[in-house]
This record gives sequence, structure tokens and C-alpha cells, in this order.
Amino acid sequence: MVCILIIDDSAFQRKIISSVLNGENHTVITASNGHEGLKKAVLEKPDLIITDLLMPEMDGGTFLSEVKKAGLSIPVIILTSDVQKVTRDRCLALGAFSVLNKPVNREALLELIRTALSGRVP
Repeated sequence: MVCILIIDDSAFQRKIISSVLNGENHTVITASNGHEGLKKAVLEKPDLIITDLLMPEMDGGTFLSEVKKAGLSIPVIILTSDVQKVTRDRCLALGAFSVLNKPVNREALLELIRTALSGRVP
């Protein structure tokens, strides 16, 4: 079974994404901010991480930098409401596997997860 860590400061978003992933028989771990998410990523070593970009305390960009510093080679999908190309490019430059815009389309998310887990480039 695939283990996926979801990091989002919105309990509502964590619940929605968790329900989609649970429906696909994935094991889901959640965190409400980047600091908590980083700790869980190091301890649990999930197969994939899905994180919000804009969060208090530690945003998704800083989280990506910290994942790299920790030496974790886990694909990270960034979720964001920011549709600017510069934001997407910045996330990819920091090591994100891909960037997906909110509101998240269920099928697009599941396809991106399959791609990330297969090791293919989006």
C-alpha cells in the first residue's frame, strides 16, 4: 500500500484530499503545517508528499528546501491557488515534482500521483 503525506493548514482541504486517497486504498498521514509535515516526512518516509504552498509558519517553498536539506528523495506535489507561471517555476526549481492548481480536480490529482509514483516526469 502506498503511503501519502498531506500537508495543509486547512482541515477541510486535508479531509477532502484524504477521502480521495483513502478511496484509492492509500495510507494517508496528515500534518497541519510544514514543520509538523517535515517531522512526519523524516520519521514516516512516505512514498509521496502533497503540500499546500501558502501556509503559516513554514510555507511549501521552505518545506521543499528543508526536504532537500534532510536528504529525502520523496516526490512532492504542490497544491496552490496561485496560477502565476513564476510561482510554478519557483516550486519546480526548488524540487517539486509538480504543481497542481486548486480547486483540485480528483482525476487530475490521481493521475499525477500515479505518474509521480511510477517515476515518470509529468
